[in-house]
Amino acid sequence: MTDFPGIPRAALDFYAELEQHNSRDWWQAHKRDYEALVREPMEALIAALEPEFGPAHVFRPNRDVRFAADKAPYKTHQGAYCAAGGPAYYVQVDADGLAAGGGIYRMAKDQLARYRRAVDEDLPGEQLDGILDRLDEAGYDIGGDQLATKPRGFTTDHPRLDLLRHKAIHVRRDFGDPDWLATPAALDEVRECWEGLRPLAQWLAQHVGQTDEERR
Repeated sequence: MTDFPGIPRAALDFYAELEQHNSRDWWQAHKRDYEALVREPMEALIAALEPEFGPAHVFRPNRDVRFAADKAPYKTHQGAYCAAGGPAYYVQVDADGLAAGGGIYRMAKDQLARYRRAVDEDLPGEQLDGILDRLDEAGYDIGGDQLATKPRGFTTDHPRLDLLRHKAIHVRRDFGDPDWLATPAALDEVRECWEGLRPLAQWLAQHVGQTDEERR
């Protein structure tokens, strides 16, 4: 399915209710709503973006609760991404509306080592700094887990210490519930968002890339 009609506003209502009634009984009673209001529109959206941004994947709604203190069985958002290895382009819908972004959400040990080597070097490090400054000015939120202190092997006066502290790096734009959400224009908005972060994705692909295990 590739025709994308928009994200129904009822999808937001679905997640608002799920936040209040996150149980298997409630889910089974509303599973058809999930399929029609959430899963099918998200599959259509991501399928339309796949030719430009790489193979698509829609996440399962179930949470892995084996080691979690919170045993709520279902995620309170629906996420999907496109990626051809390395950085990913991400989109999600939840009770607050639509959000999109991209980057690397968790770096493996080998990826993190390559990332820090690149940030440490003046040319690629300054390139990344400039890319993130422009994304910040364009309204993207810069995120990613960071160390509380400096990483081992670097000095506290390093000019890009904040970047070196990142263990993951990604950007995001929260659209909320705009007038165009339930229309095909939502596809254009997500595409424009992803196009805007291509420089970051290209930098990450060049300097960080896939994990060693994925390369084998």
